[in-house]
Amino acid sequence: MRILTGLQPSGKLHIGNYFGAIKPAIDAQGEGDGYYFIADYHAMTTTHDPAALRENVRGVAIDFLACGFAPSKGVFFKQSAVPEVNELAWILSTVCPMGLLERCHSYKDKVAKGISANHALFAYPALMAADILLYDSNIVPVGEDQKQHLEVTRDLVGKINDLYGENTLVMPEARIRTDVAKVPGLDGEKMSKSYNNTLPIFGDEKPSKKLIMRIQTDSAAVEDPKPTENSIILALYQLFASGEEYQQMITDYQNGGCGYGDFKKRLAEAYWDYFAPMRSRREELINNPDEVDQVLNAGANKARKEATKVLDRVRKAVGLA
Repeated sequence: MRILTGLQPSGKLHIGNYFGAIKPAIDAQGEGDGYYFIADYHAMTTTHDPAALRENVRGVAIDFLACGFAPSKGVFFKQSAVPEVNELAWILSTVCPMGLLERCHSYKDKVAKGISANHALFAYPALMAADILLYDSNIVPVGEDQKQHLEVTRDLVGKINDLYGENTLVMPEARIRTDVAKVPGLDGEKMSKSYNNTLPIFGDEKPSKKLIMRIQTDSAAVEDPKPTENSIILALYQLFASGEEYQQMITDYQNGGCGYGDFKKRLAEAYWDYFAPMRSRREELINNPDEVDQVLNAGANKARKEATKVLDRVRKAVGLA
């Protein structure tokens, strides 16, 4: 079983990225043949600053390794290090109906948010399909927001296999991550860089803790019980604290006698302690850039070997070889 996961380098990673994508991917290591890539081609749909793109790609590579990815248990590489993905994307585009792309919610949402419409943004699902199909992936863990793109991928597999032979491409299955922790932003909305409500994985201590201390709360007095429903502090604290610590905070909310300032301090300490081992590992990687390069280069070599096998099969099936 081959499992594929992509990480888009769109800026500094936050705890929503960690609990929503990075931790589930790392936890799944060893479950199957894992392929993990940094989606730098995809990032170009919205990032046109070369220096920023390089910095973001490097940052994601370092952060992913620091968060616990074991190179011995998977293949980790840059998307652009396997240029075969573009040829497969073109082949898929020749059978991809315009209506299929026009119905994709992600494109509409991004344009509605003011992102400039371009061909790459519109054709994003075809490249995503190529990312998946180039490695004969069986399982693709995705959130609900990416489920539609997996359906596009499956539609394209059906069209290619109908035209050129049943086994030309492997049909992937989506694994919808229903057990992934819900991570609210500091304002209660979904944590997103677009909303400027994020808490970084690897920020500096004082600025990060100040972000937590600025979480908006109601006007309940210190001695008053506090409502637990829809509490941003509790929702975030649950991610970092032990079960006992979390239950104690709920009790303190309900009993009164503790102010929101105290709860925020507990959250800030739990957050900082949780990522302490990862911060230490990240410093090691920053001071040893060759290690990061070696991991990415080794991953790219393995990925290209598999990609070449699949593309050779597809090229022969469609008449290019």
